[in-house]
Amino acid sequence: MSGMAELSVVVPLKWRDDRGLGELTGYLETLTRRVHEVIVVDGSAEDLFRTHARLWTKSGIRHLAPEDSCANGKVAGVRTGVRAAVGNKVVIADDDVRYEAGTLEAMSRLLERAHLVRPQNHFDPLPWHAVWDTGRTLLNRSLGQDHPGTFGVRRDALLHLGGYDGNTLFENLELSRTIRAGGGVEACASGLYVRRIPPSAARFWSQRPRQAYDDTAQPARLMLFLGLAPLLCVAVVRAPALLPASAGAVVLLAEAGRRRAGGTRVFPARASFTAPLWVLERALLVWPAFAAWLSGVGVAYAGSRIAVAAHSPRLLRRRLRSRPVLGVPGGAESDALMGSVAERADR
Repeated sequence: MSGMAELSVVVPLKWRDDRGLGELTGYLETLTRRVHEVIVVDGSAEDLFRTHARLWTKSGIRHLAPEDSCANGKVAGVRTGVRAAVGNKVVIADDDVRYEAGTLEAMSRLLERAHLVRPQNHFDPLPWHAVWDTGRTLLNRSLGQDHPGTFGVRRDALLHLGGYDGNTLFENLELSRTIRAGGGVEACASGLYVRRIPPSAARFWSQRPRQAYDDTAQPARLMLFLGLAPLLCVAVVRAPALLPASAGAVVLLAEAGRRRAGGTRVFPARASFTAPLWVLERALLVWPAFAAWLSGVGVAYAGSRIAVAAHSPRLLRRRLRSRPVLGVPGGAESDALMGSVAERADR
């Protein structure tokens, strides 16, 4: 097998109703004609699970129940799906992520030289709340890397490391840090754009506290946003003229992220102007998130509470100390070569 024929696609899901079932089924059926296998790990209620099983198995989709039990159901689905995968190149994708032939082919090429590939999601279509959230994405791109709802991972690498902790809220960061703590190579392909269907407005609002809690796993970012609200209050009273200039600086920063790696193809210019609104949102919500973290209460997630957003790189390195370090995939190539592969994907 070569190219996309080597890929296994794992889709973890846990649905409360079947709105969107027809669209998802059509997408999954298209995937089965492009990749080696499609595995859906379904944590939905029993009646929904049976409906999905009847519909998907006749289309050649592998339909499994999660075997693991952990606070973050998505991780349980990923771990089950990765173990069940036949191929070594595995694409993990949320149920709202939509791959096309070109992005799958690029993912397969990158997995030749990396243990983990981080592409870039973009919302399509773009209702108002998706534009708002895109402001966050652009700021992340301007200052580092965004965290998408999909990764490519080498199955042998993840199994070698014993998987990743499923009792964390920010599971994508936990996966990324685990691979790197084990000596793995991560390719950050900021120009590999994968479409994502935006959530409903109600779900968007419900995600605000959880996303703010994610910052407790990133100390520098946490301190930055904790300091913003007091500074804004002082500026409103003492120097209101600074507020428009500050908002303008945030817009310019977001625009730099939009222009990075050809991002203007998928990110609208108006999203850069929503970035100050997102910064204000995070500056306000990070305080209750910080209080919940300090108290150990954690944040509500899927009927339970999770206290840990993600473990520190130092702790993960200590946990993995007894395991042999991962070798560079494909031979003894250096990280510099990996960088050139990721840059080609960006272009």
